[in-house]
Amino acid sequence: MANKGKMDELAQLYRLFPEVEKRINEAHPDDDLVDLDKPEQTCRALALCDTESVMEMLLNEAPVDFDSIVEYVNNSKKATWTAKNHDKFNGASLAEIRKTLGTVVDPKWTIKAHNKTYDTSNVVFPENFDARTAWPACEPVINHVRDQANCGSCWAHGTTEALNDRMCIATNGAFQTLLSVADTAACCNGASCFSFGCNGGQVATPWAWFKKTGVVSGGDYGDNEFCYDYTMPKCAHHVTSDTLPGCDTTPTIDPVCKSTCQTNSTIDYATDKVHGASSYGISGVDNIKMEIMTHGTVTAAFTVYMDFLTYSSGVYQHLTGDAEGGHAIKMIGWGVENG
Repeated sequence: MANKGKMDELAQLYRLFPEVEKRINEAHPDDDLVDLDKPEQTCRALALCDTESVMEMLLNEAPVDFDSIVEYVNNSKKATWTAKNHDKFNGASLAEIRKTLGTVVDPKWTIKAHNKTYDTSNVVFPENFDARTAWPACEPVINHVRDQANCGSCWAHGTTEALNDRMCIATNGAFQTLLSVADTAACCNGASCFSFGCNGGQVATPWAWFKKTGVVSGGDYGDNEFCYDYTMPKCAHHVTSDTLPGCDTTPTIDPVCKSTCQTNSTIDYATDKVHGASSYGISGVDNIKMEIMTHGTVTAAFTVYMDFLTYSSGVYQHLTGDAEGGHAIKMIGWGVENG
């Protein structure tokens, strides 16, 4: 018999993920199989984790044939975009590509925040909007591009960076400090955010975590200026670089949740925390536009199909290839191209 604390934990889990309760009741009528402190063990016990045969494993390790995808897209009469081979993915395998797609997008497993809506009935939206030019004082923060390296932490990047931008915008450019993706990836974890560092996560729960717990400062690997810099260096993805190490030789170093600053010990971790003011979701094109115009960049997540990895220019739409995972980004605006 599970104790009351565990029953409360399970009740919360079932409210968030009805699929878990369904699978337990169908095949595993035993609450003791669930232990949120051991997510991988629980995943295997409930047969929720994907497994693969030796043949599938070998196929996933083989380099992807992007030539045929590029040819298909560029010869398609339906295409509104052009494709090309990118050095970044040259020689990449499915396993390597999927490793960086760490955002949950399956509706069964996605946690949603309550929606905020606007009255946009009388709003005339500009045809083009770019947060970098709308708030020029914050352009250095908004346009700061980070590298997630060999880690499925895009969920932490897309949320932390959007908070970073909005802090700058809310203070009219006074707040320029970089916030720590490592702190989010490590401490916004299984119990608090249903997220798992380099193994992927949610994009709604970190915003509630920003409000309740806050995030410390942190720059890129090796900056050593802020509290907790990213734990992996920028790396060259499948290409030879004179300035960057190869990603295939760069180890994945998962951020670890600590209560002290890891890269600048002169900073006090507790007082360095920056908090969000509120947490909510936005859906619908006009609501998203209004939110960006009013408060700045937003976190978004999308399903990545194989052809997206060949995108070069134009307005992307899925034309060929399977869905390989979910990716988190920050959305900085919108625009129109060739109608």
